[in-house]
Amino acid sequence: MNRLLVAAGGLALSATSAVAGGMERSAQSVAILFEQGEYAEFTLGSFSPTVSGVFGGALPSGDMATSYLTYSLGYKRALSDKLDVALIIDQPIGADVDYPASAAPYPFAGSNAKVRSTAVTGLLRYKMPSNFSVYGGLRAQAVKGDLQIIAPAVSAAFTNYNLAADTDLQLGYVVGVAWEKPEIAARVALTYNSKMEHSFDTTETGLAAIPLTGTMDVELPQSLNLEFQTGIAANTLLFGSIRWVDWTATDITPPFLGAPIVSYSTDTITYNLGVGRKFNEQWSGALLFGYEKTDGSPVGNLGPTDGYKSIGAAATYTIDNVKITGGIRYVDIGDATTTTIGSNFADNEGFGAGIRVGYSF
Repeated sequence: MNRLLVAAGGLALSATSAVAGGMERSAQSVAILFEQGEYAEFTLGSFSPTVSGVFGGALPSGDMATSYLTYSLGYKRALSDKLDVALIIDQPIGADVDYPASAAPYPFAGSNAKVRSTAVTGLLRYKMPSNFSVYGGLRAQAVKGDLQIIAPAVSAAFTNYNLAADTDLQLGYVVGVAWEKPEIAARVALTYNSKMEHSFDTTETGLAAIPLTGTMDVELPQSLNLEFQTGIAANTLLFGSIRWVDWTATDITPPFLGAPIVSYSTDTITYNLGVGRKFNEQWSGALLFGYEKTDGSPVGNLGPTDGYKSIGAAATYTIDNVKITGGIRYVDIGDATTTTIGSNFADNEGFGAGIRVGYSF
């Protein structure tokens, strides 16, 4: 089965993973480990969501979700006929929240938050008999964040509250097992990503006459990722993934504010299923459907969404050793009710696009 199908499907899977539960912006795929020989790729993605709600049936929030870019880099090399190595750089989590000040008197008008991360993952894969392989490695992850809440109608503490969390770097690990049947392009890979215990140096202002410095411990969650593909007809590939993330373990409570600004009542399970088709030696394409269940529990005001449904498409063009893949995705964002003020967020959506350039040496 031509690798064009895998390339198109892979970008369709990764495009706009930011709509997944919690603060996810990367599905932490290990698919690059299964490329042939020596291979490198660069992926650039963008996502433009529209998320707005209403408080009390009369006060609109305005669009509080901003557009953003994500990127990833990957390199894979075969060290021998049994051993492969890969290096992946990506942005596994993130957040961009900006309630427009012009939405006043909406209670959170003017509030904003930003979370940024960069992760570097090194992986080794060992091929065993009977088409099985095992893989694992280490991940170094750096995270930082800033928050400003302007909501005096909610609490006196939120009159003009600011939180700055300095960059914290931590190590985690990845382990997994895979089975393949190359004759029909079949592969199943199960990957476990460990949790990360971050300890941020923080500065809080707005609670006292002087800035208050402290330490904030945050667990960023463990996850389990099942990726699969198989040929179902000549030049046709079925592929997908099931991803579980332990978001209920994550609680962000600044030390002096003493109340959580981010917490989750349920874990998330995200499903993707797609089909790819090779048209000729240069072109292939894929369609993908995504789903994350709407839980129905109230959510935080910094992430007023609950589940989603999506449809995406991708196409790959190959010339010599270069594969160029482009993908787009439409996301129907799930309706949600927030915890603090009970605003209703409904009828929201997002559009994502991405491009990936891969080179085989």
